[in-house]
Amino acid sequence: MTKIRHSEKSLETNINFKTVCPHDCPSACGLEVQISDTKEVLRVRGAIDQTYTDGVICAKVSRYKERLYHPERLTTPLRRIGRKGENKFEKISWDEALAEIVFRFTSIEATHGAKSIWLYYFAGTMGLLMRDGINRLSRAKGYSGMHGTICVTPSWTGFKAGTGLIAGVDPREMAESDCVVLWGTNPVSTQVNVMRHAVKARKTRGAKIVHIDVYHNATSRQADMALIIRPGTDAALACAVMHILFRDGLADLDYLAEYADQPEEFAAHLQSKTPQWASEITGLDVSEIEAFATLVGSTPRTYFRLGYGFARQRNGAVNMHAALCIATVTGAWQHKGGGAFHNNTNIYGWNKTLIEGLDMPSPPRMLDQSRIGEILTGDTAALKDGGPVHAMLIQNTNPAVVAPDSNRVLAGLSREDLFLVVHEQFMTETATFADIVLPATMFLEHDDLYQGGGHQYAMLGAKAVEAPGECWSNHDVISALGCRLGSSSDGFKKDAATLLDETLIASGRSDMTHMKKHPWQDCQPDFNKSHYLDGFAFDDGKFRFFVDWQEFLPKGYVDKEVLQCMPNMPDHWDVLETETPQMPFRLVTAPARQFLNSSFTETKTSRQLEGRPQVMIHPADAKKIGIADGSLCEIGNNRGRVVIHALHFEGLQPGVLIVESLWPNHSFVGGVGINSLTGADPVAPIGGVAFHDNAVWIKAYEQE
Repeated sequence: MTKIRHSEKSLETNINFKTVCPHDCPSACGLEVQISDTKEVLRVRGAIDQTYTDGVICAKVSRYKERLYHPERLTTPLRRIGRKGENKFEKISWDEALAEIVFRFTSIEATHGAKSIWLYYFAGTMGLLMRDGINRLSRAKGYSGMHGTICVTPSWTGFKAGTGLIAGVDPREMAESDCVVLWGTNPVSTQVNVMRHAVKARKTRGAKIVHIDVYHNATSRQADMALIIRPGTDAALACAVMHILFRDGLADLDYLAEYADQPEEFAAHLQSKTPQWASEITGLDVSEIEAFATLVGSTPRTYFRLGYGFARQRNGAVNMHAALCIATVTGAWQHKGGGAFHNNTNIYGWNKTLIEGLDMPSPPRMLDQSRIGEILTGDTAALKDGGPVHAMLIQNTNPAVVAPDSNRVLAGLSREDLFLVVHEQFMTETATFADIVLPATMFLEHDDLYQGGGHQYAMLGAKAVEAPGECWSNHDVISALGCRLGSSSDGFKKDAATLLDETLIASGRSDMTHMKKHPWQDCQPDFNKSHYLDGFAFDDGKFRFFVDWQEFLPKGYVDKEVLQCMPNMPDHWDVLETETPQMPFRLVTAPARQFLNSSFTETKTSRQLEGRPQVMIHPADAKKIGIADGSLCEIGNNRGRVVIHALHFEGLQPGVLIVESLWPNHSFVGGVGINSLTGADPVAPIGGVAFHDNAVWIKAYEQE
C-alpha cells in the first residue's frame, strides 16, 4: 500500500483555501482549509464569511485530516482473487482495470443487452459533477438508470405538495424568529448550523425553541419545549394543532382567504382532529399539544424547520405536508423570521446538460435505488420486467451497509455472475464484493460545484491538493470508460474544470475564473418570493391543503391501491409497518453524531466517540422482557436478526427502540448490521425507505 504522509507545518507559511464540505448533509458548509507551502492540509474550520455556515462546522469535518491522510485509503486499482466478500485482492494498473471493465461490459451488453448494466451511485459526494456525471454514461450507452429514493423523496414530495416548490424562507431568518420549531431533525448532531441560527434568535430576541422528535436527544436538551412522539404520528399532532388554531381564533382567516385553496373545507375537516384524538395516537399529553398550539398561534414570527425524519416514514409525505400546513393556517409566511423551510433545491436553476448528458436519450429503464436487494436477487417487479442485472458500477455509496433489507443486498452482491466495479476511497463492505476496485479522490483533490440544500449558496470546491497514489476522480473514471466504450459525447472529452466552466456559463452563473475569486454565490430569492407573498407555485397562487397524490412523478414505483388510500387533506395515515403480538416494537434507525451515513466510520476518533452499537429501550419495556442495561439483546423480524447491546433510556415512548448508526455490519456482534431489519417496500407516492418504521421483536440474547 502506498504510504500516505502528513505533517504539521509552521502556520506562518500556510494559506487559507476556501472550499465546501462535500458530504451528504444539507448544510454544505463553507470551509476554510489551512494548507502548507508543501500542499499539505493542516486544519479545517468553518468559514466566517459564508453567512449560513457562520464559522461553525461539525466536529467530524473539523477532524478531516484524519480521513484525508488515513493509512487505509485506497491508492491503486485492485482485482479480486478470492471469494466475493472475502477481501482478497491483487494490485493492477489503471490500463488493466479499464481494459477488463470495458471487455466485461461489452461482452455483457452483447449477451444480455445494455440495460443489464446498472450504474449506481448516491451522495458520498454532493458535487454536481462527481455525483451526477455517472448519469451521462448511462444515457450514452443505454444502460439502466437509477431512480434515487433512499433519502429525500417522501419529504420533498410532501413539501412540494403544499407550496409547489422545494424552496422556502431564507434559513438565516431563523435568527430573526420569535419561535423556532425544529421538527423531524436533530440538528445538534446532524446540522449544527441550524442550531447556530436558532440559538442566535434565543439570545437576541428571547425566542423559544421547540423540538419535535421520536426520542429525547441532544437537540431536545437544548429546546425550551421538547415533544417526544411515537414514530409516524406527526400528522396527528399537526392536525390537532390546527384544530386548536381554528377553535381558539388563532388562524389567520384573512391570509387563508387570499393564499390557501380550501380554507373553509379544511377547517371543517379538522373539527374531529381534537387534542384528545391526537393524544391517543402520538402518546403526548393533551396539555402538551395545547401548549404547543398556543405558542405557535400567538407567535407570528414562528419558523418551522422541517427535517429529514419525515423522509424515513411510510406516511412521511403526508406527515410533512401536514406539518407544513401549520405555517399557512397561522399566516406565519407573512412575517420576517416566520414561515417554513425544508430544502432549497429549486432555487438554483442549473443547466446540467453537459454533466448528465441530458441531450441524449433517457435510460431504457429506471431501477429503484432502494430496492437494490430485490433487483439483484431477481424480483421481477423491482426489475421493471426488464431482465436481470449482470454488471454494475458503484460510486459514492456503500449499499452493503446503507441500503434497506441488507441481507438481501448482500445476497445479490455475492452473485458470482454479477460483474461489479466499485470506485471508492476505502475498502468498504460493498467494495469487498467487487471484481474490480478503483481508488477515488476526496473533495480537496478535484474540482466541483455544489449547492446548499439547507441554505442558499451555489459554491465552488476547487482542487487544493494532490491525491495520494493513483486515485482518480469520478469524472476521470466516467470519462475514461465513456471514451473506451465508444461514446462520442463531448462530456467525456472535457476535463472537470472545463466542463464546470461551461456548466456555469450555461446556467447564467458567471464562470470558473469568477468563482475561484468568489467561491460562494448567494442565490436566495427576495423576501416576497421566498415567503410566497407573490403567490405559491401553482397557477392560482394558492397553498394546497387538498392534494391529489397520484399526480406526482415519476409514476410506477408505488402500487395504485396504496396511492388511492392516501388522504387528500392532512390526517393521520395509518400505513405504518404493522405491529403484531410477535413484533410489538417499532425500530428507528437514527443518524449517529460522529458518522454521516457510513462515512467517518473508518476514522478512529469517530468510532471511539460513538463507542459501540447499542439499542435504546425504555426501562419499563426492558424490565418486562428481562433485558439488563448494557447486556446483549437480539432484535429481529422477518427480514433478519441483529445482536446488539442494550441501553436503558427513558427519553422515548414505550414500544419504541432507537439505534443510532450507521455502524459497519462487522461492528455488530455476529456481523449483521441494523439495516437487515429495514424494509425496502417503496414509500408513497414515488418511492423512499422507511428507516424509522420497522416492526420488530426484542429479547435477551441467548448464546447459541
